[in-house]
Amino acid sequence: MINPDFTELPVVVAGLGVSGISAARVLHGLGARVTVVDGGSGPGLVARAAELEAQGVAVRLGDGASLPEGTELIVTSPGWAPDSPLFAAAGAAGVPVWGDVELAWRLRKPLPGTGEPAPWLAVTGTNGKTTTVQMLASILTAAGRRTAAVGNVGVSVLDAVLAEEPYDVLAVELSSYQLHWAPSLRPYSAAVLNLAPDHLDWHGSMEAYAADKGRIYEGNVVACVYNLADPATEALVMEADVEEGCRAIGFGLGAPGPSNFGVVDGLLVDRAFVEDRAKNAAELGAVEDVNPPAPHNIANALAAAALARAYGVEPKAVREGLRAFRPDAHRIAEVGVVREVTYIDDSKATNTHAAAASLAAYRPIVWIAGGLAKGATFDDLVQGAAERLRAVVLIGQDRALIREALERHAPDVPVIEAAEGQTGAVAMAEVVRTAASLARSGDTVLLAPACASMDMFTNYGERGDMFAAAVRELADAGE
Repeated sequence: MINPDFTELPVVVAGLGVSGISAARVLHGLGARVTVVDGGSGPGLVARAAELEAQGVAVRLGDGASLPEGTELIVTSPGWAPDSPLFAAAGAAGVPVWGDVELAWRLRKPLPGTGEPAPWLAVTGTNGKTTTVQMLASILTAAGRRTAAVGNVGVSVLDAVLAEEPYDVLAVELSSYQLHWAPSLRPYSAAVLNLAPDHLDWHGSMEAYAADKGRIYEGNVVACVYNLADPATEALVMEADVEEGCRAIGFGLGAPGPSNFGVVDGLLVDRAFVEDRAKNAAELGAVEDVNPPAPHNIANALAAAALARAYGVEPKAVREGLRAFRPDAHRIAEVGVVREVTYIDDSKATNTHAAAASLAAYRPIVWIAGGLAKGATFDDLVQGAAERLRAVVLIGQDRALIREALERHAPDVPVIEAAEGQTGAVAMAEVVRTAASLARSGDTVLLAPACASMDMFTNYGERGDMFAAAVRELADAGE
């Protein structure tokens, strides 16, 4: 269903965050009778509510549980958990629940001259989604397509599908939350980059988390792209109901077999979208074209290349797009070298899988770790990184979980715990000074917390910014 009629439809929007406000405004503009509900009632919410109410949207603060009488549809913000009382009430009343991605999918506009909406090339995974989608958008731009990185990054997916000047193709990052609430989504091609425990407090189990990630493969037309090094991603492909002729395309860091993407003698290679793939391959670029050329980032580039090639992009544009790409801040970013010690900001490593990739890129390491664990365990992470660790500085609410894993698997590695109760810049300055005192010439001090940041910082970006500022202070002080 494209462009359904929302005129006078009683719709509840759950959540007064960015996506909730966007959905409320769009639905109101389409003629729906919109009520926004949110369990909070702070000053920020009151101000946002007033803006919407001035536009004719009803808002109920302090009530995120009861279902307004007559509601025929709920559109939820991604963070609302499936077991929320509002959704239990909706289930009892037979009211469907959509996310913003589902709403956007149903509101797509046909492209001029084709009669079909712009195809979606979609990416999910525990880690690397944003980087891969941005790489993909850069490649598509190099190929001359009007595109954008949208969804869980960059442009709102609702804004993208309703843009006055239509896009040719969209590079769409999707979280497990968004996929959970997008039952009709059918991307042109899609990739699951990796699977590791994350957000289990929201999903309830690893099986439920993986199942939501696997929704991205449903209805794929050309390619289901999976990680050769992560069998769980291939298993999701095997379970998906796809269009006739859709192919499973693997990517990995070794020499690729037929129908796969990989690396040969420092070159990125396609053996999937070439004639006689049993004998031939296409060169897409060099490892040095990937910025930065860390192993996990090369894998991201291969996944982006596979989706672009599935869409018909020529090899030359893949190389040009990868060369033009610049990574976001706080993702394995070098922020300084002080007394021959390199300081790396990977504050975006908010789970164990991301931290493991970062730890694998350096040695010896003074590791800064800790924060909100989100239900994660740390034994595998510590066991895999133990031989690379010079020392560890622990921060945050759930530091004890990491300390206990270190005691089990790296008992000889010195561990210093930051003072409790400190937050923000003061805390980070002390942490960096402590890390510097533990490091030796040639070492790397790595901020890869493996945890969320909100116990001590506003978000991972602020955590990374304060790390970089503390390193600059260290350099200025000549320490």
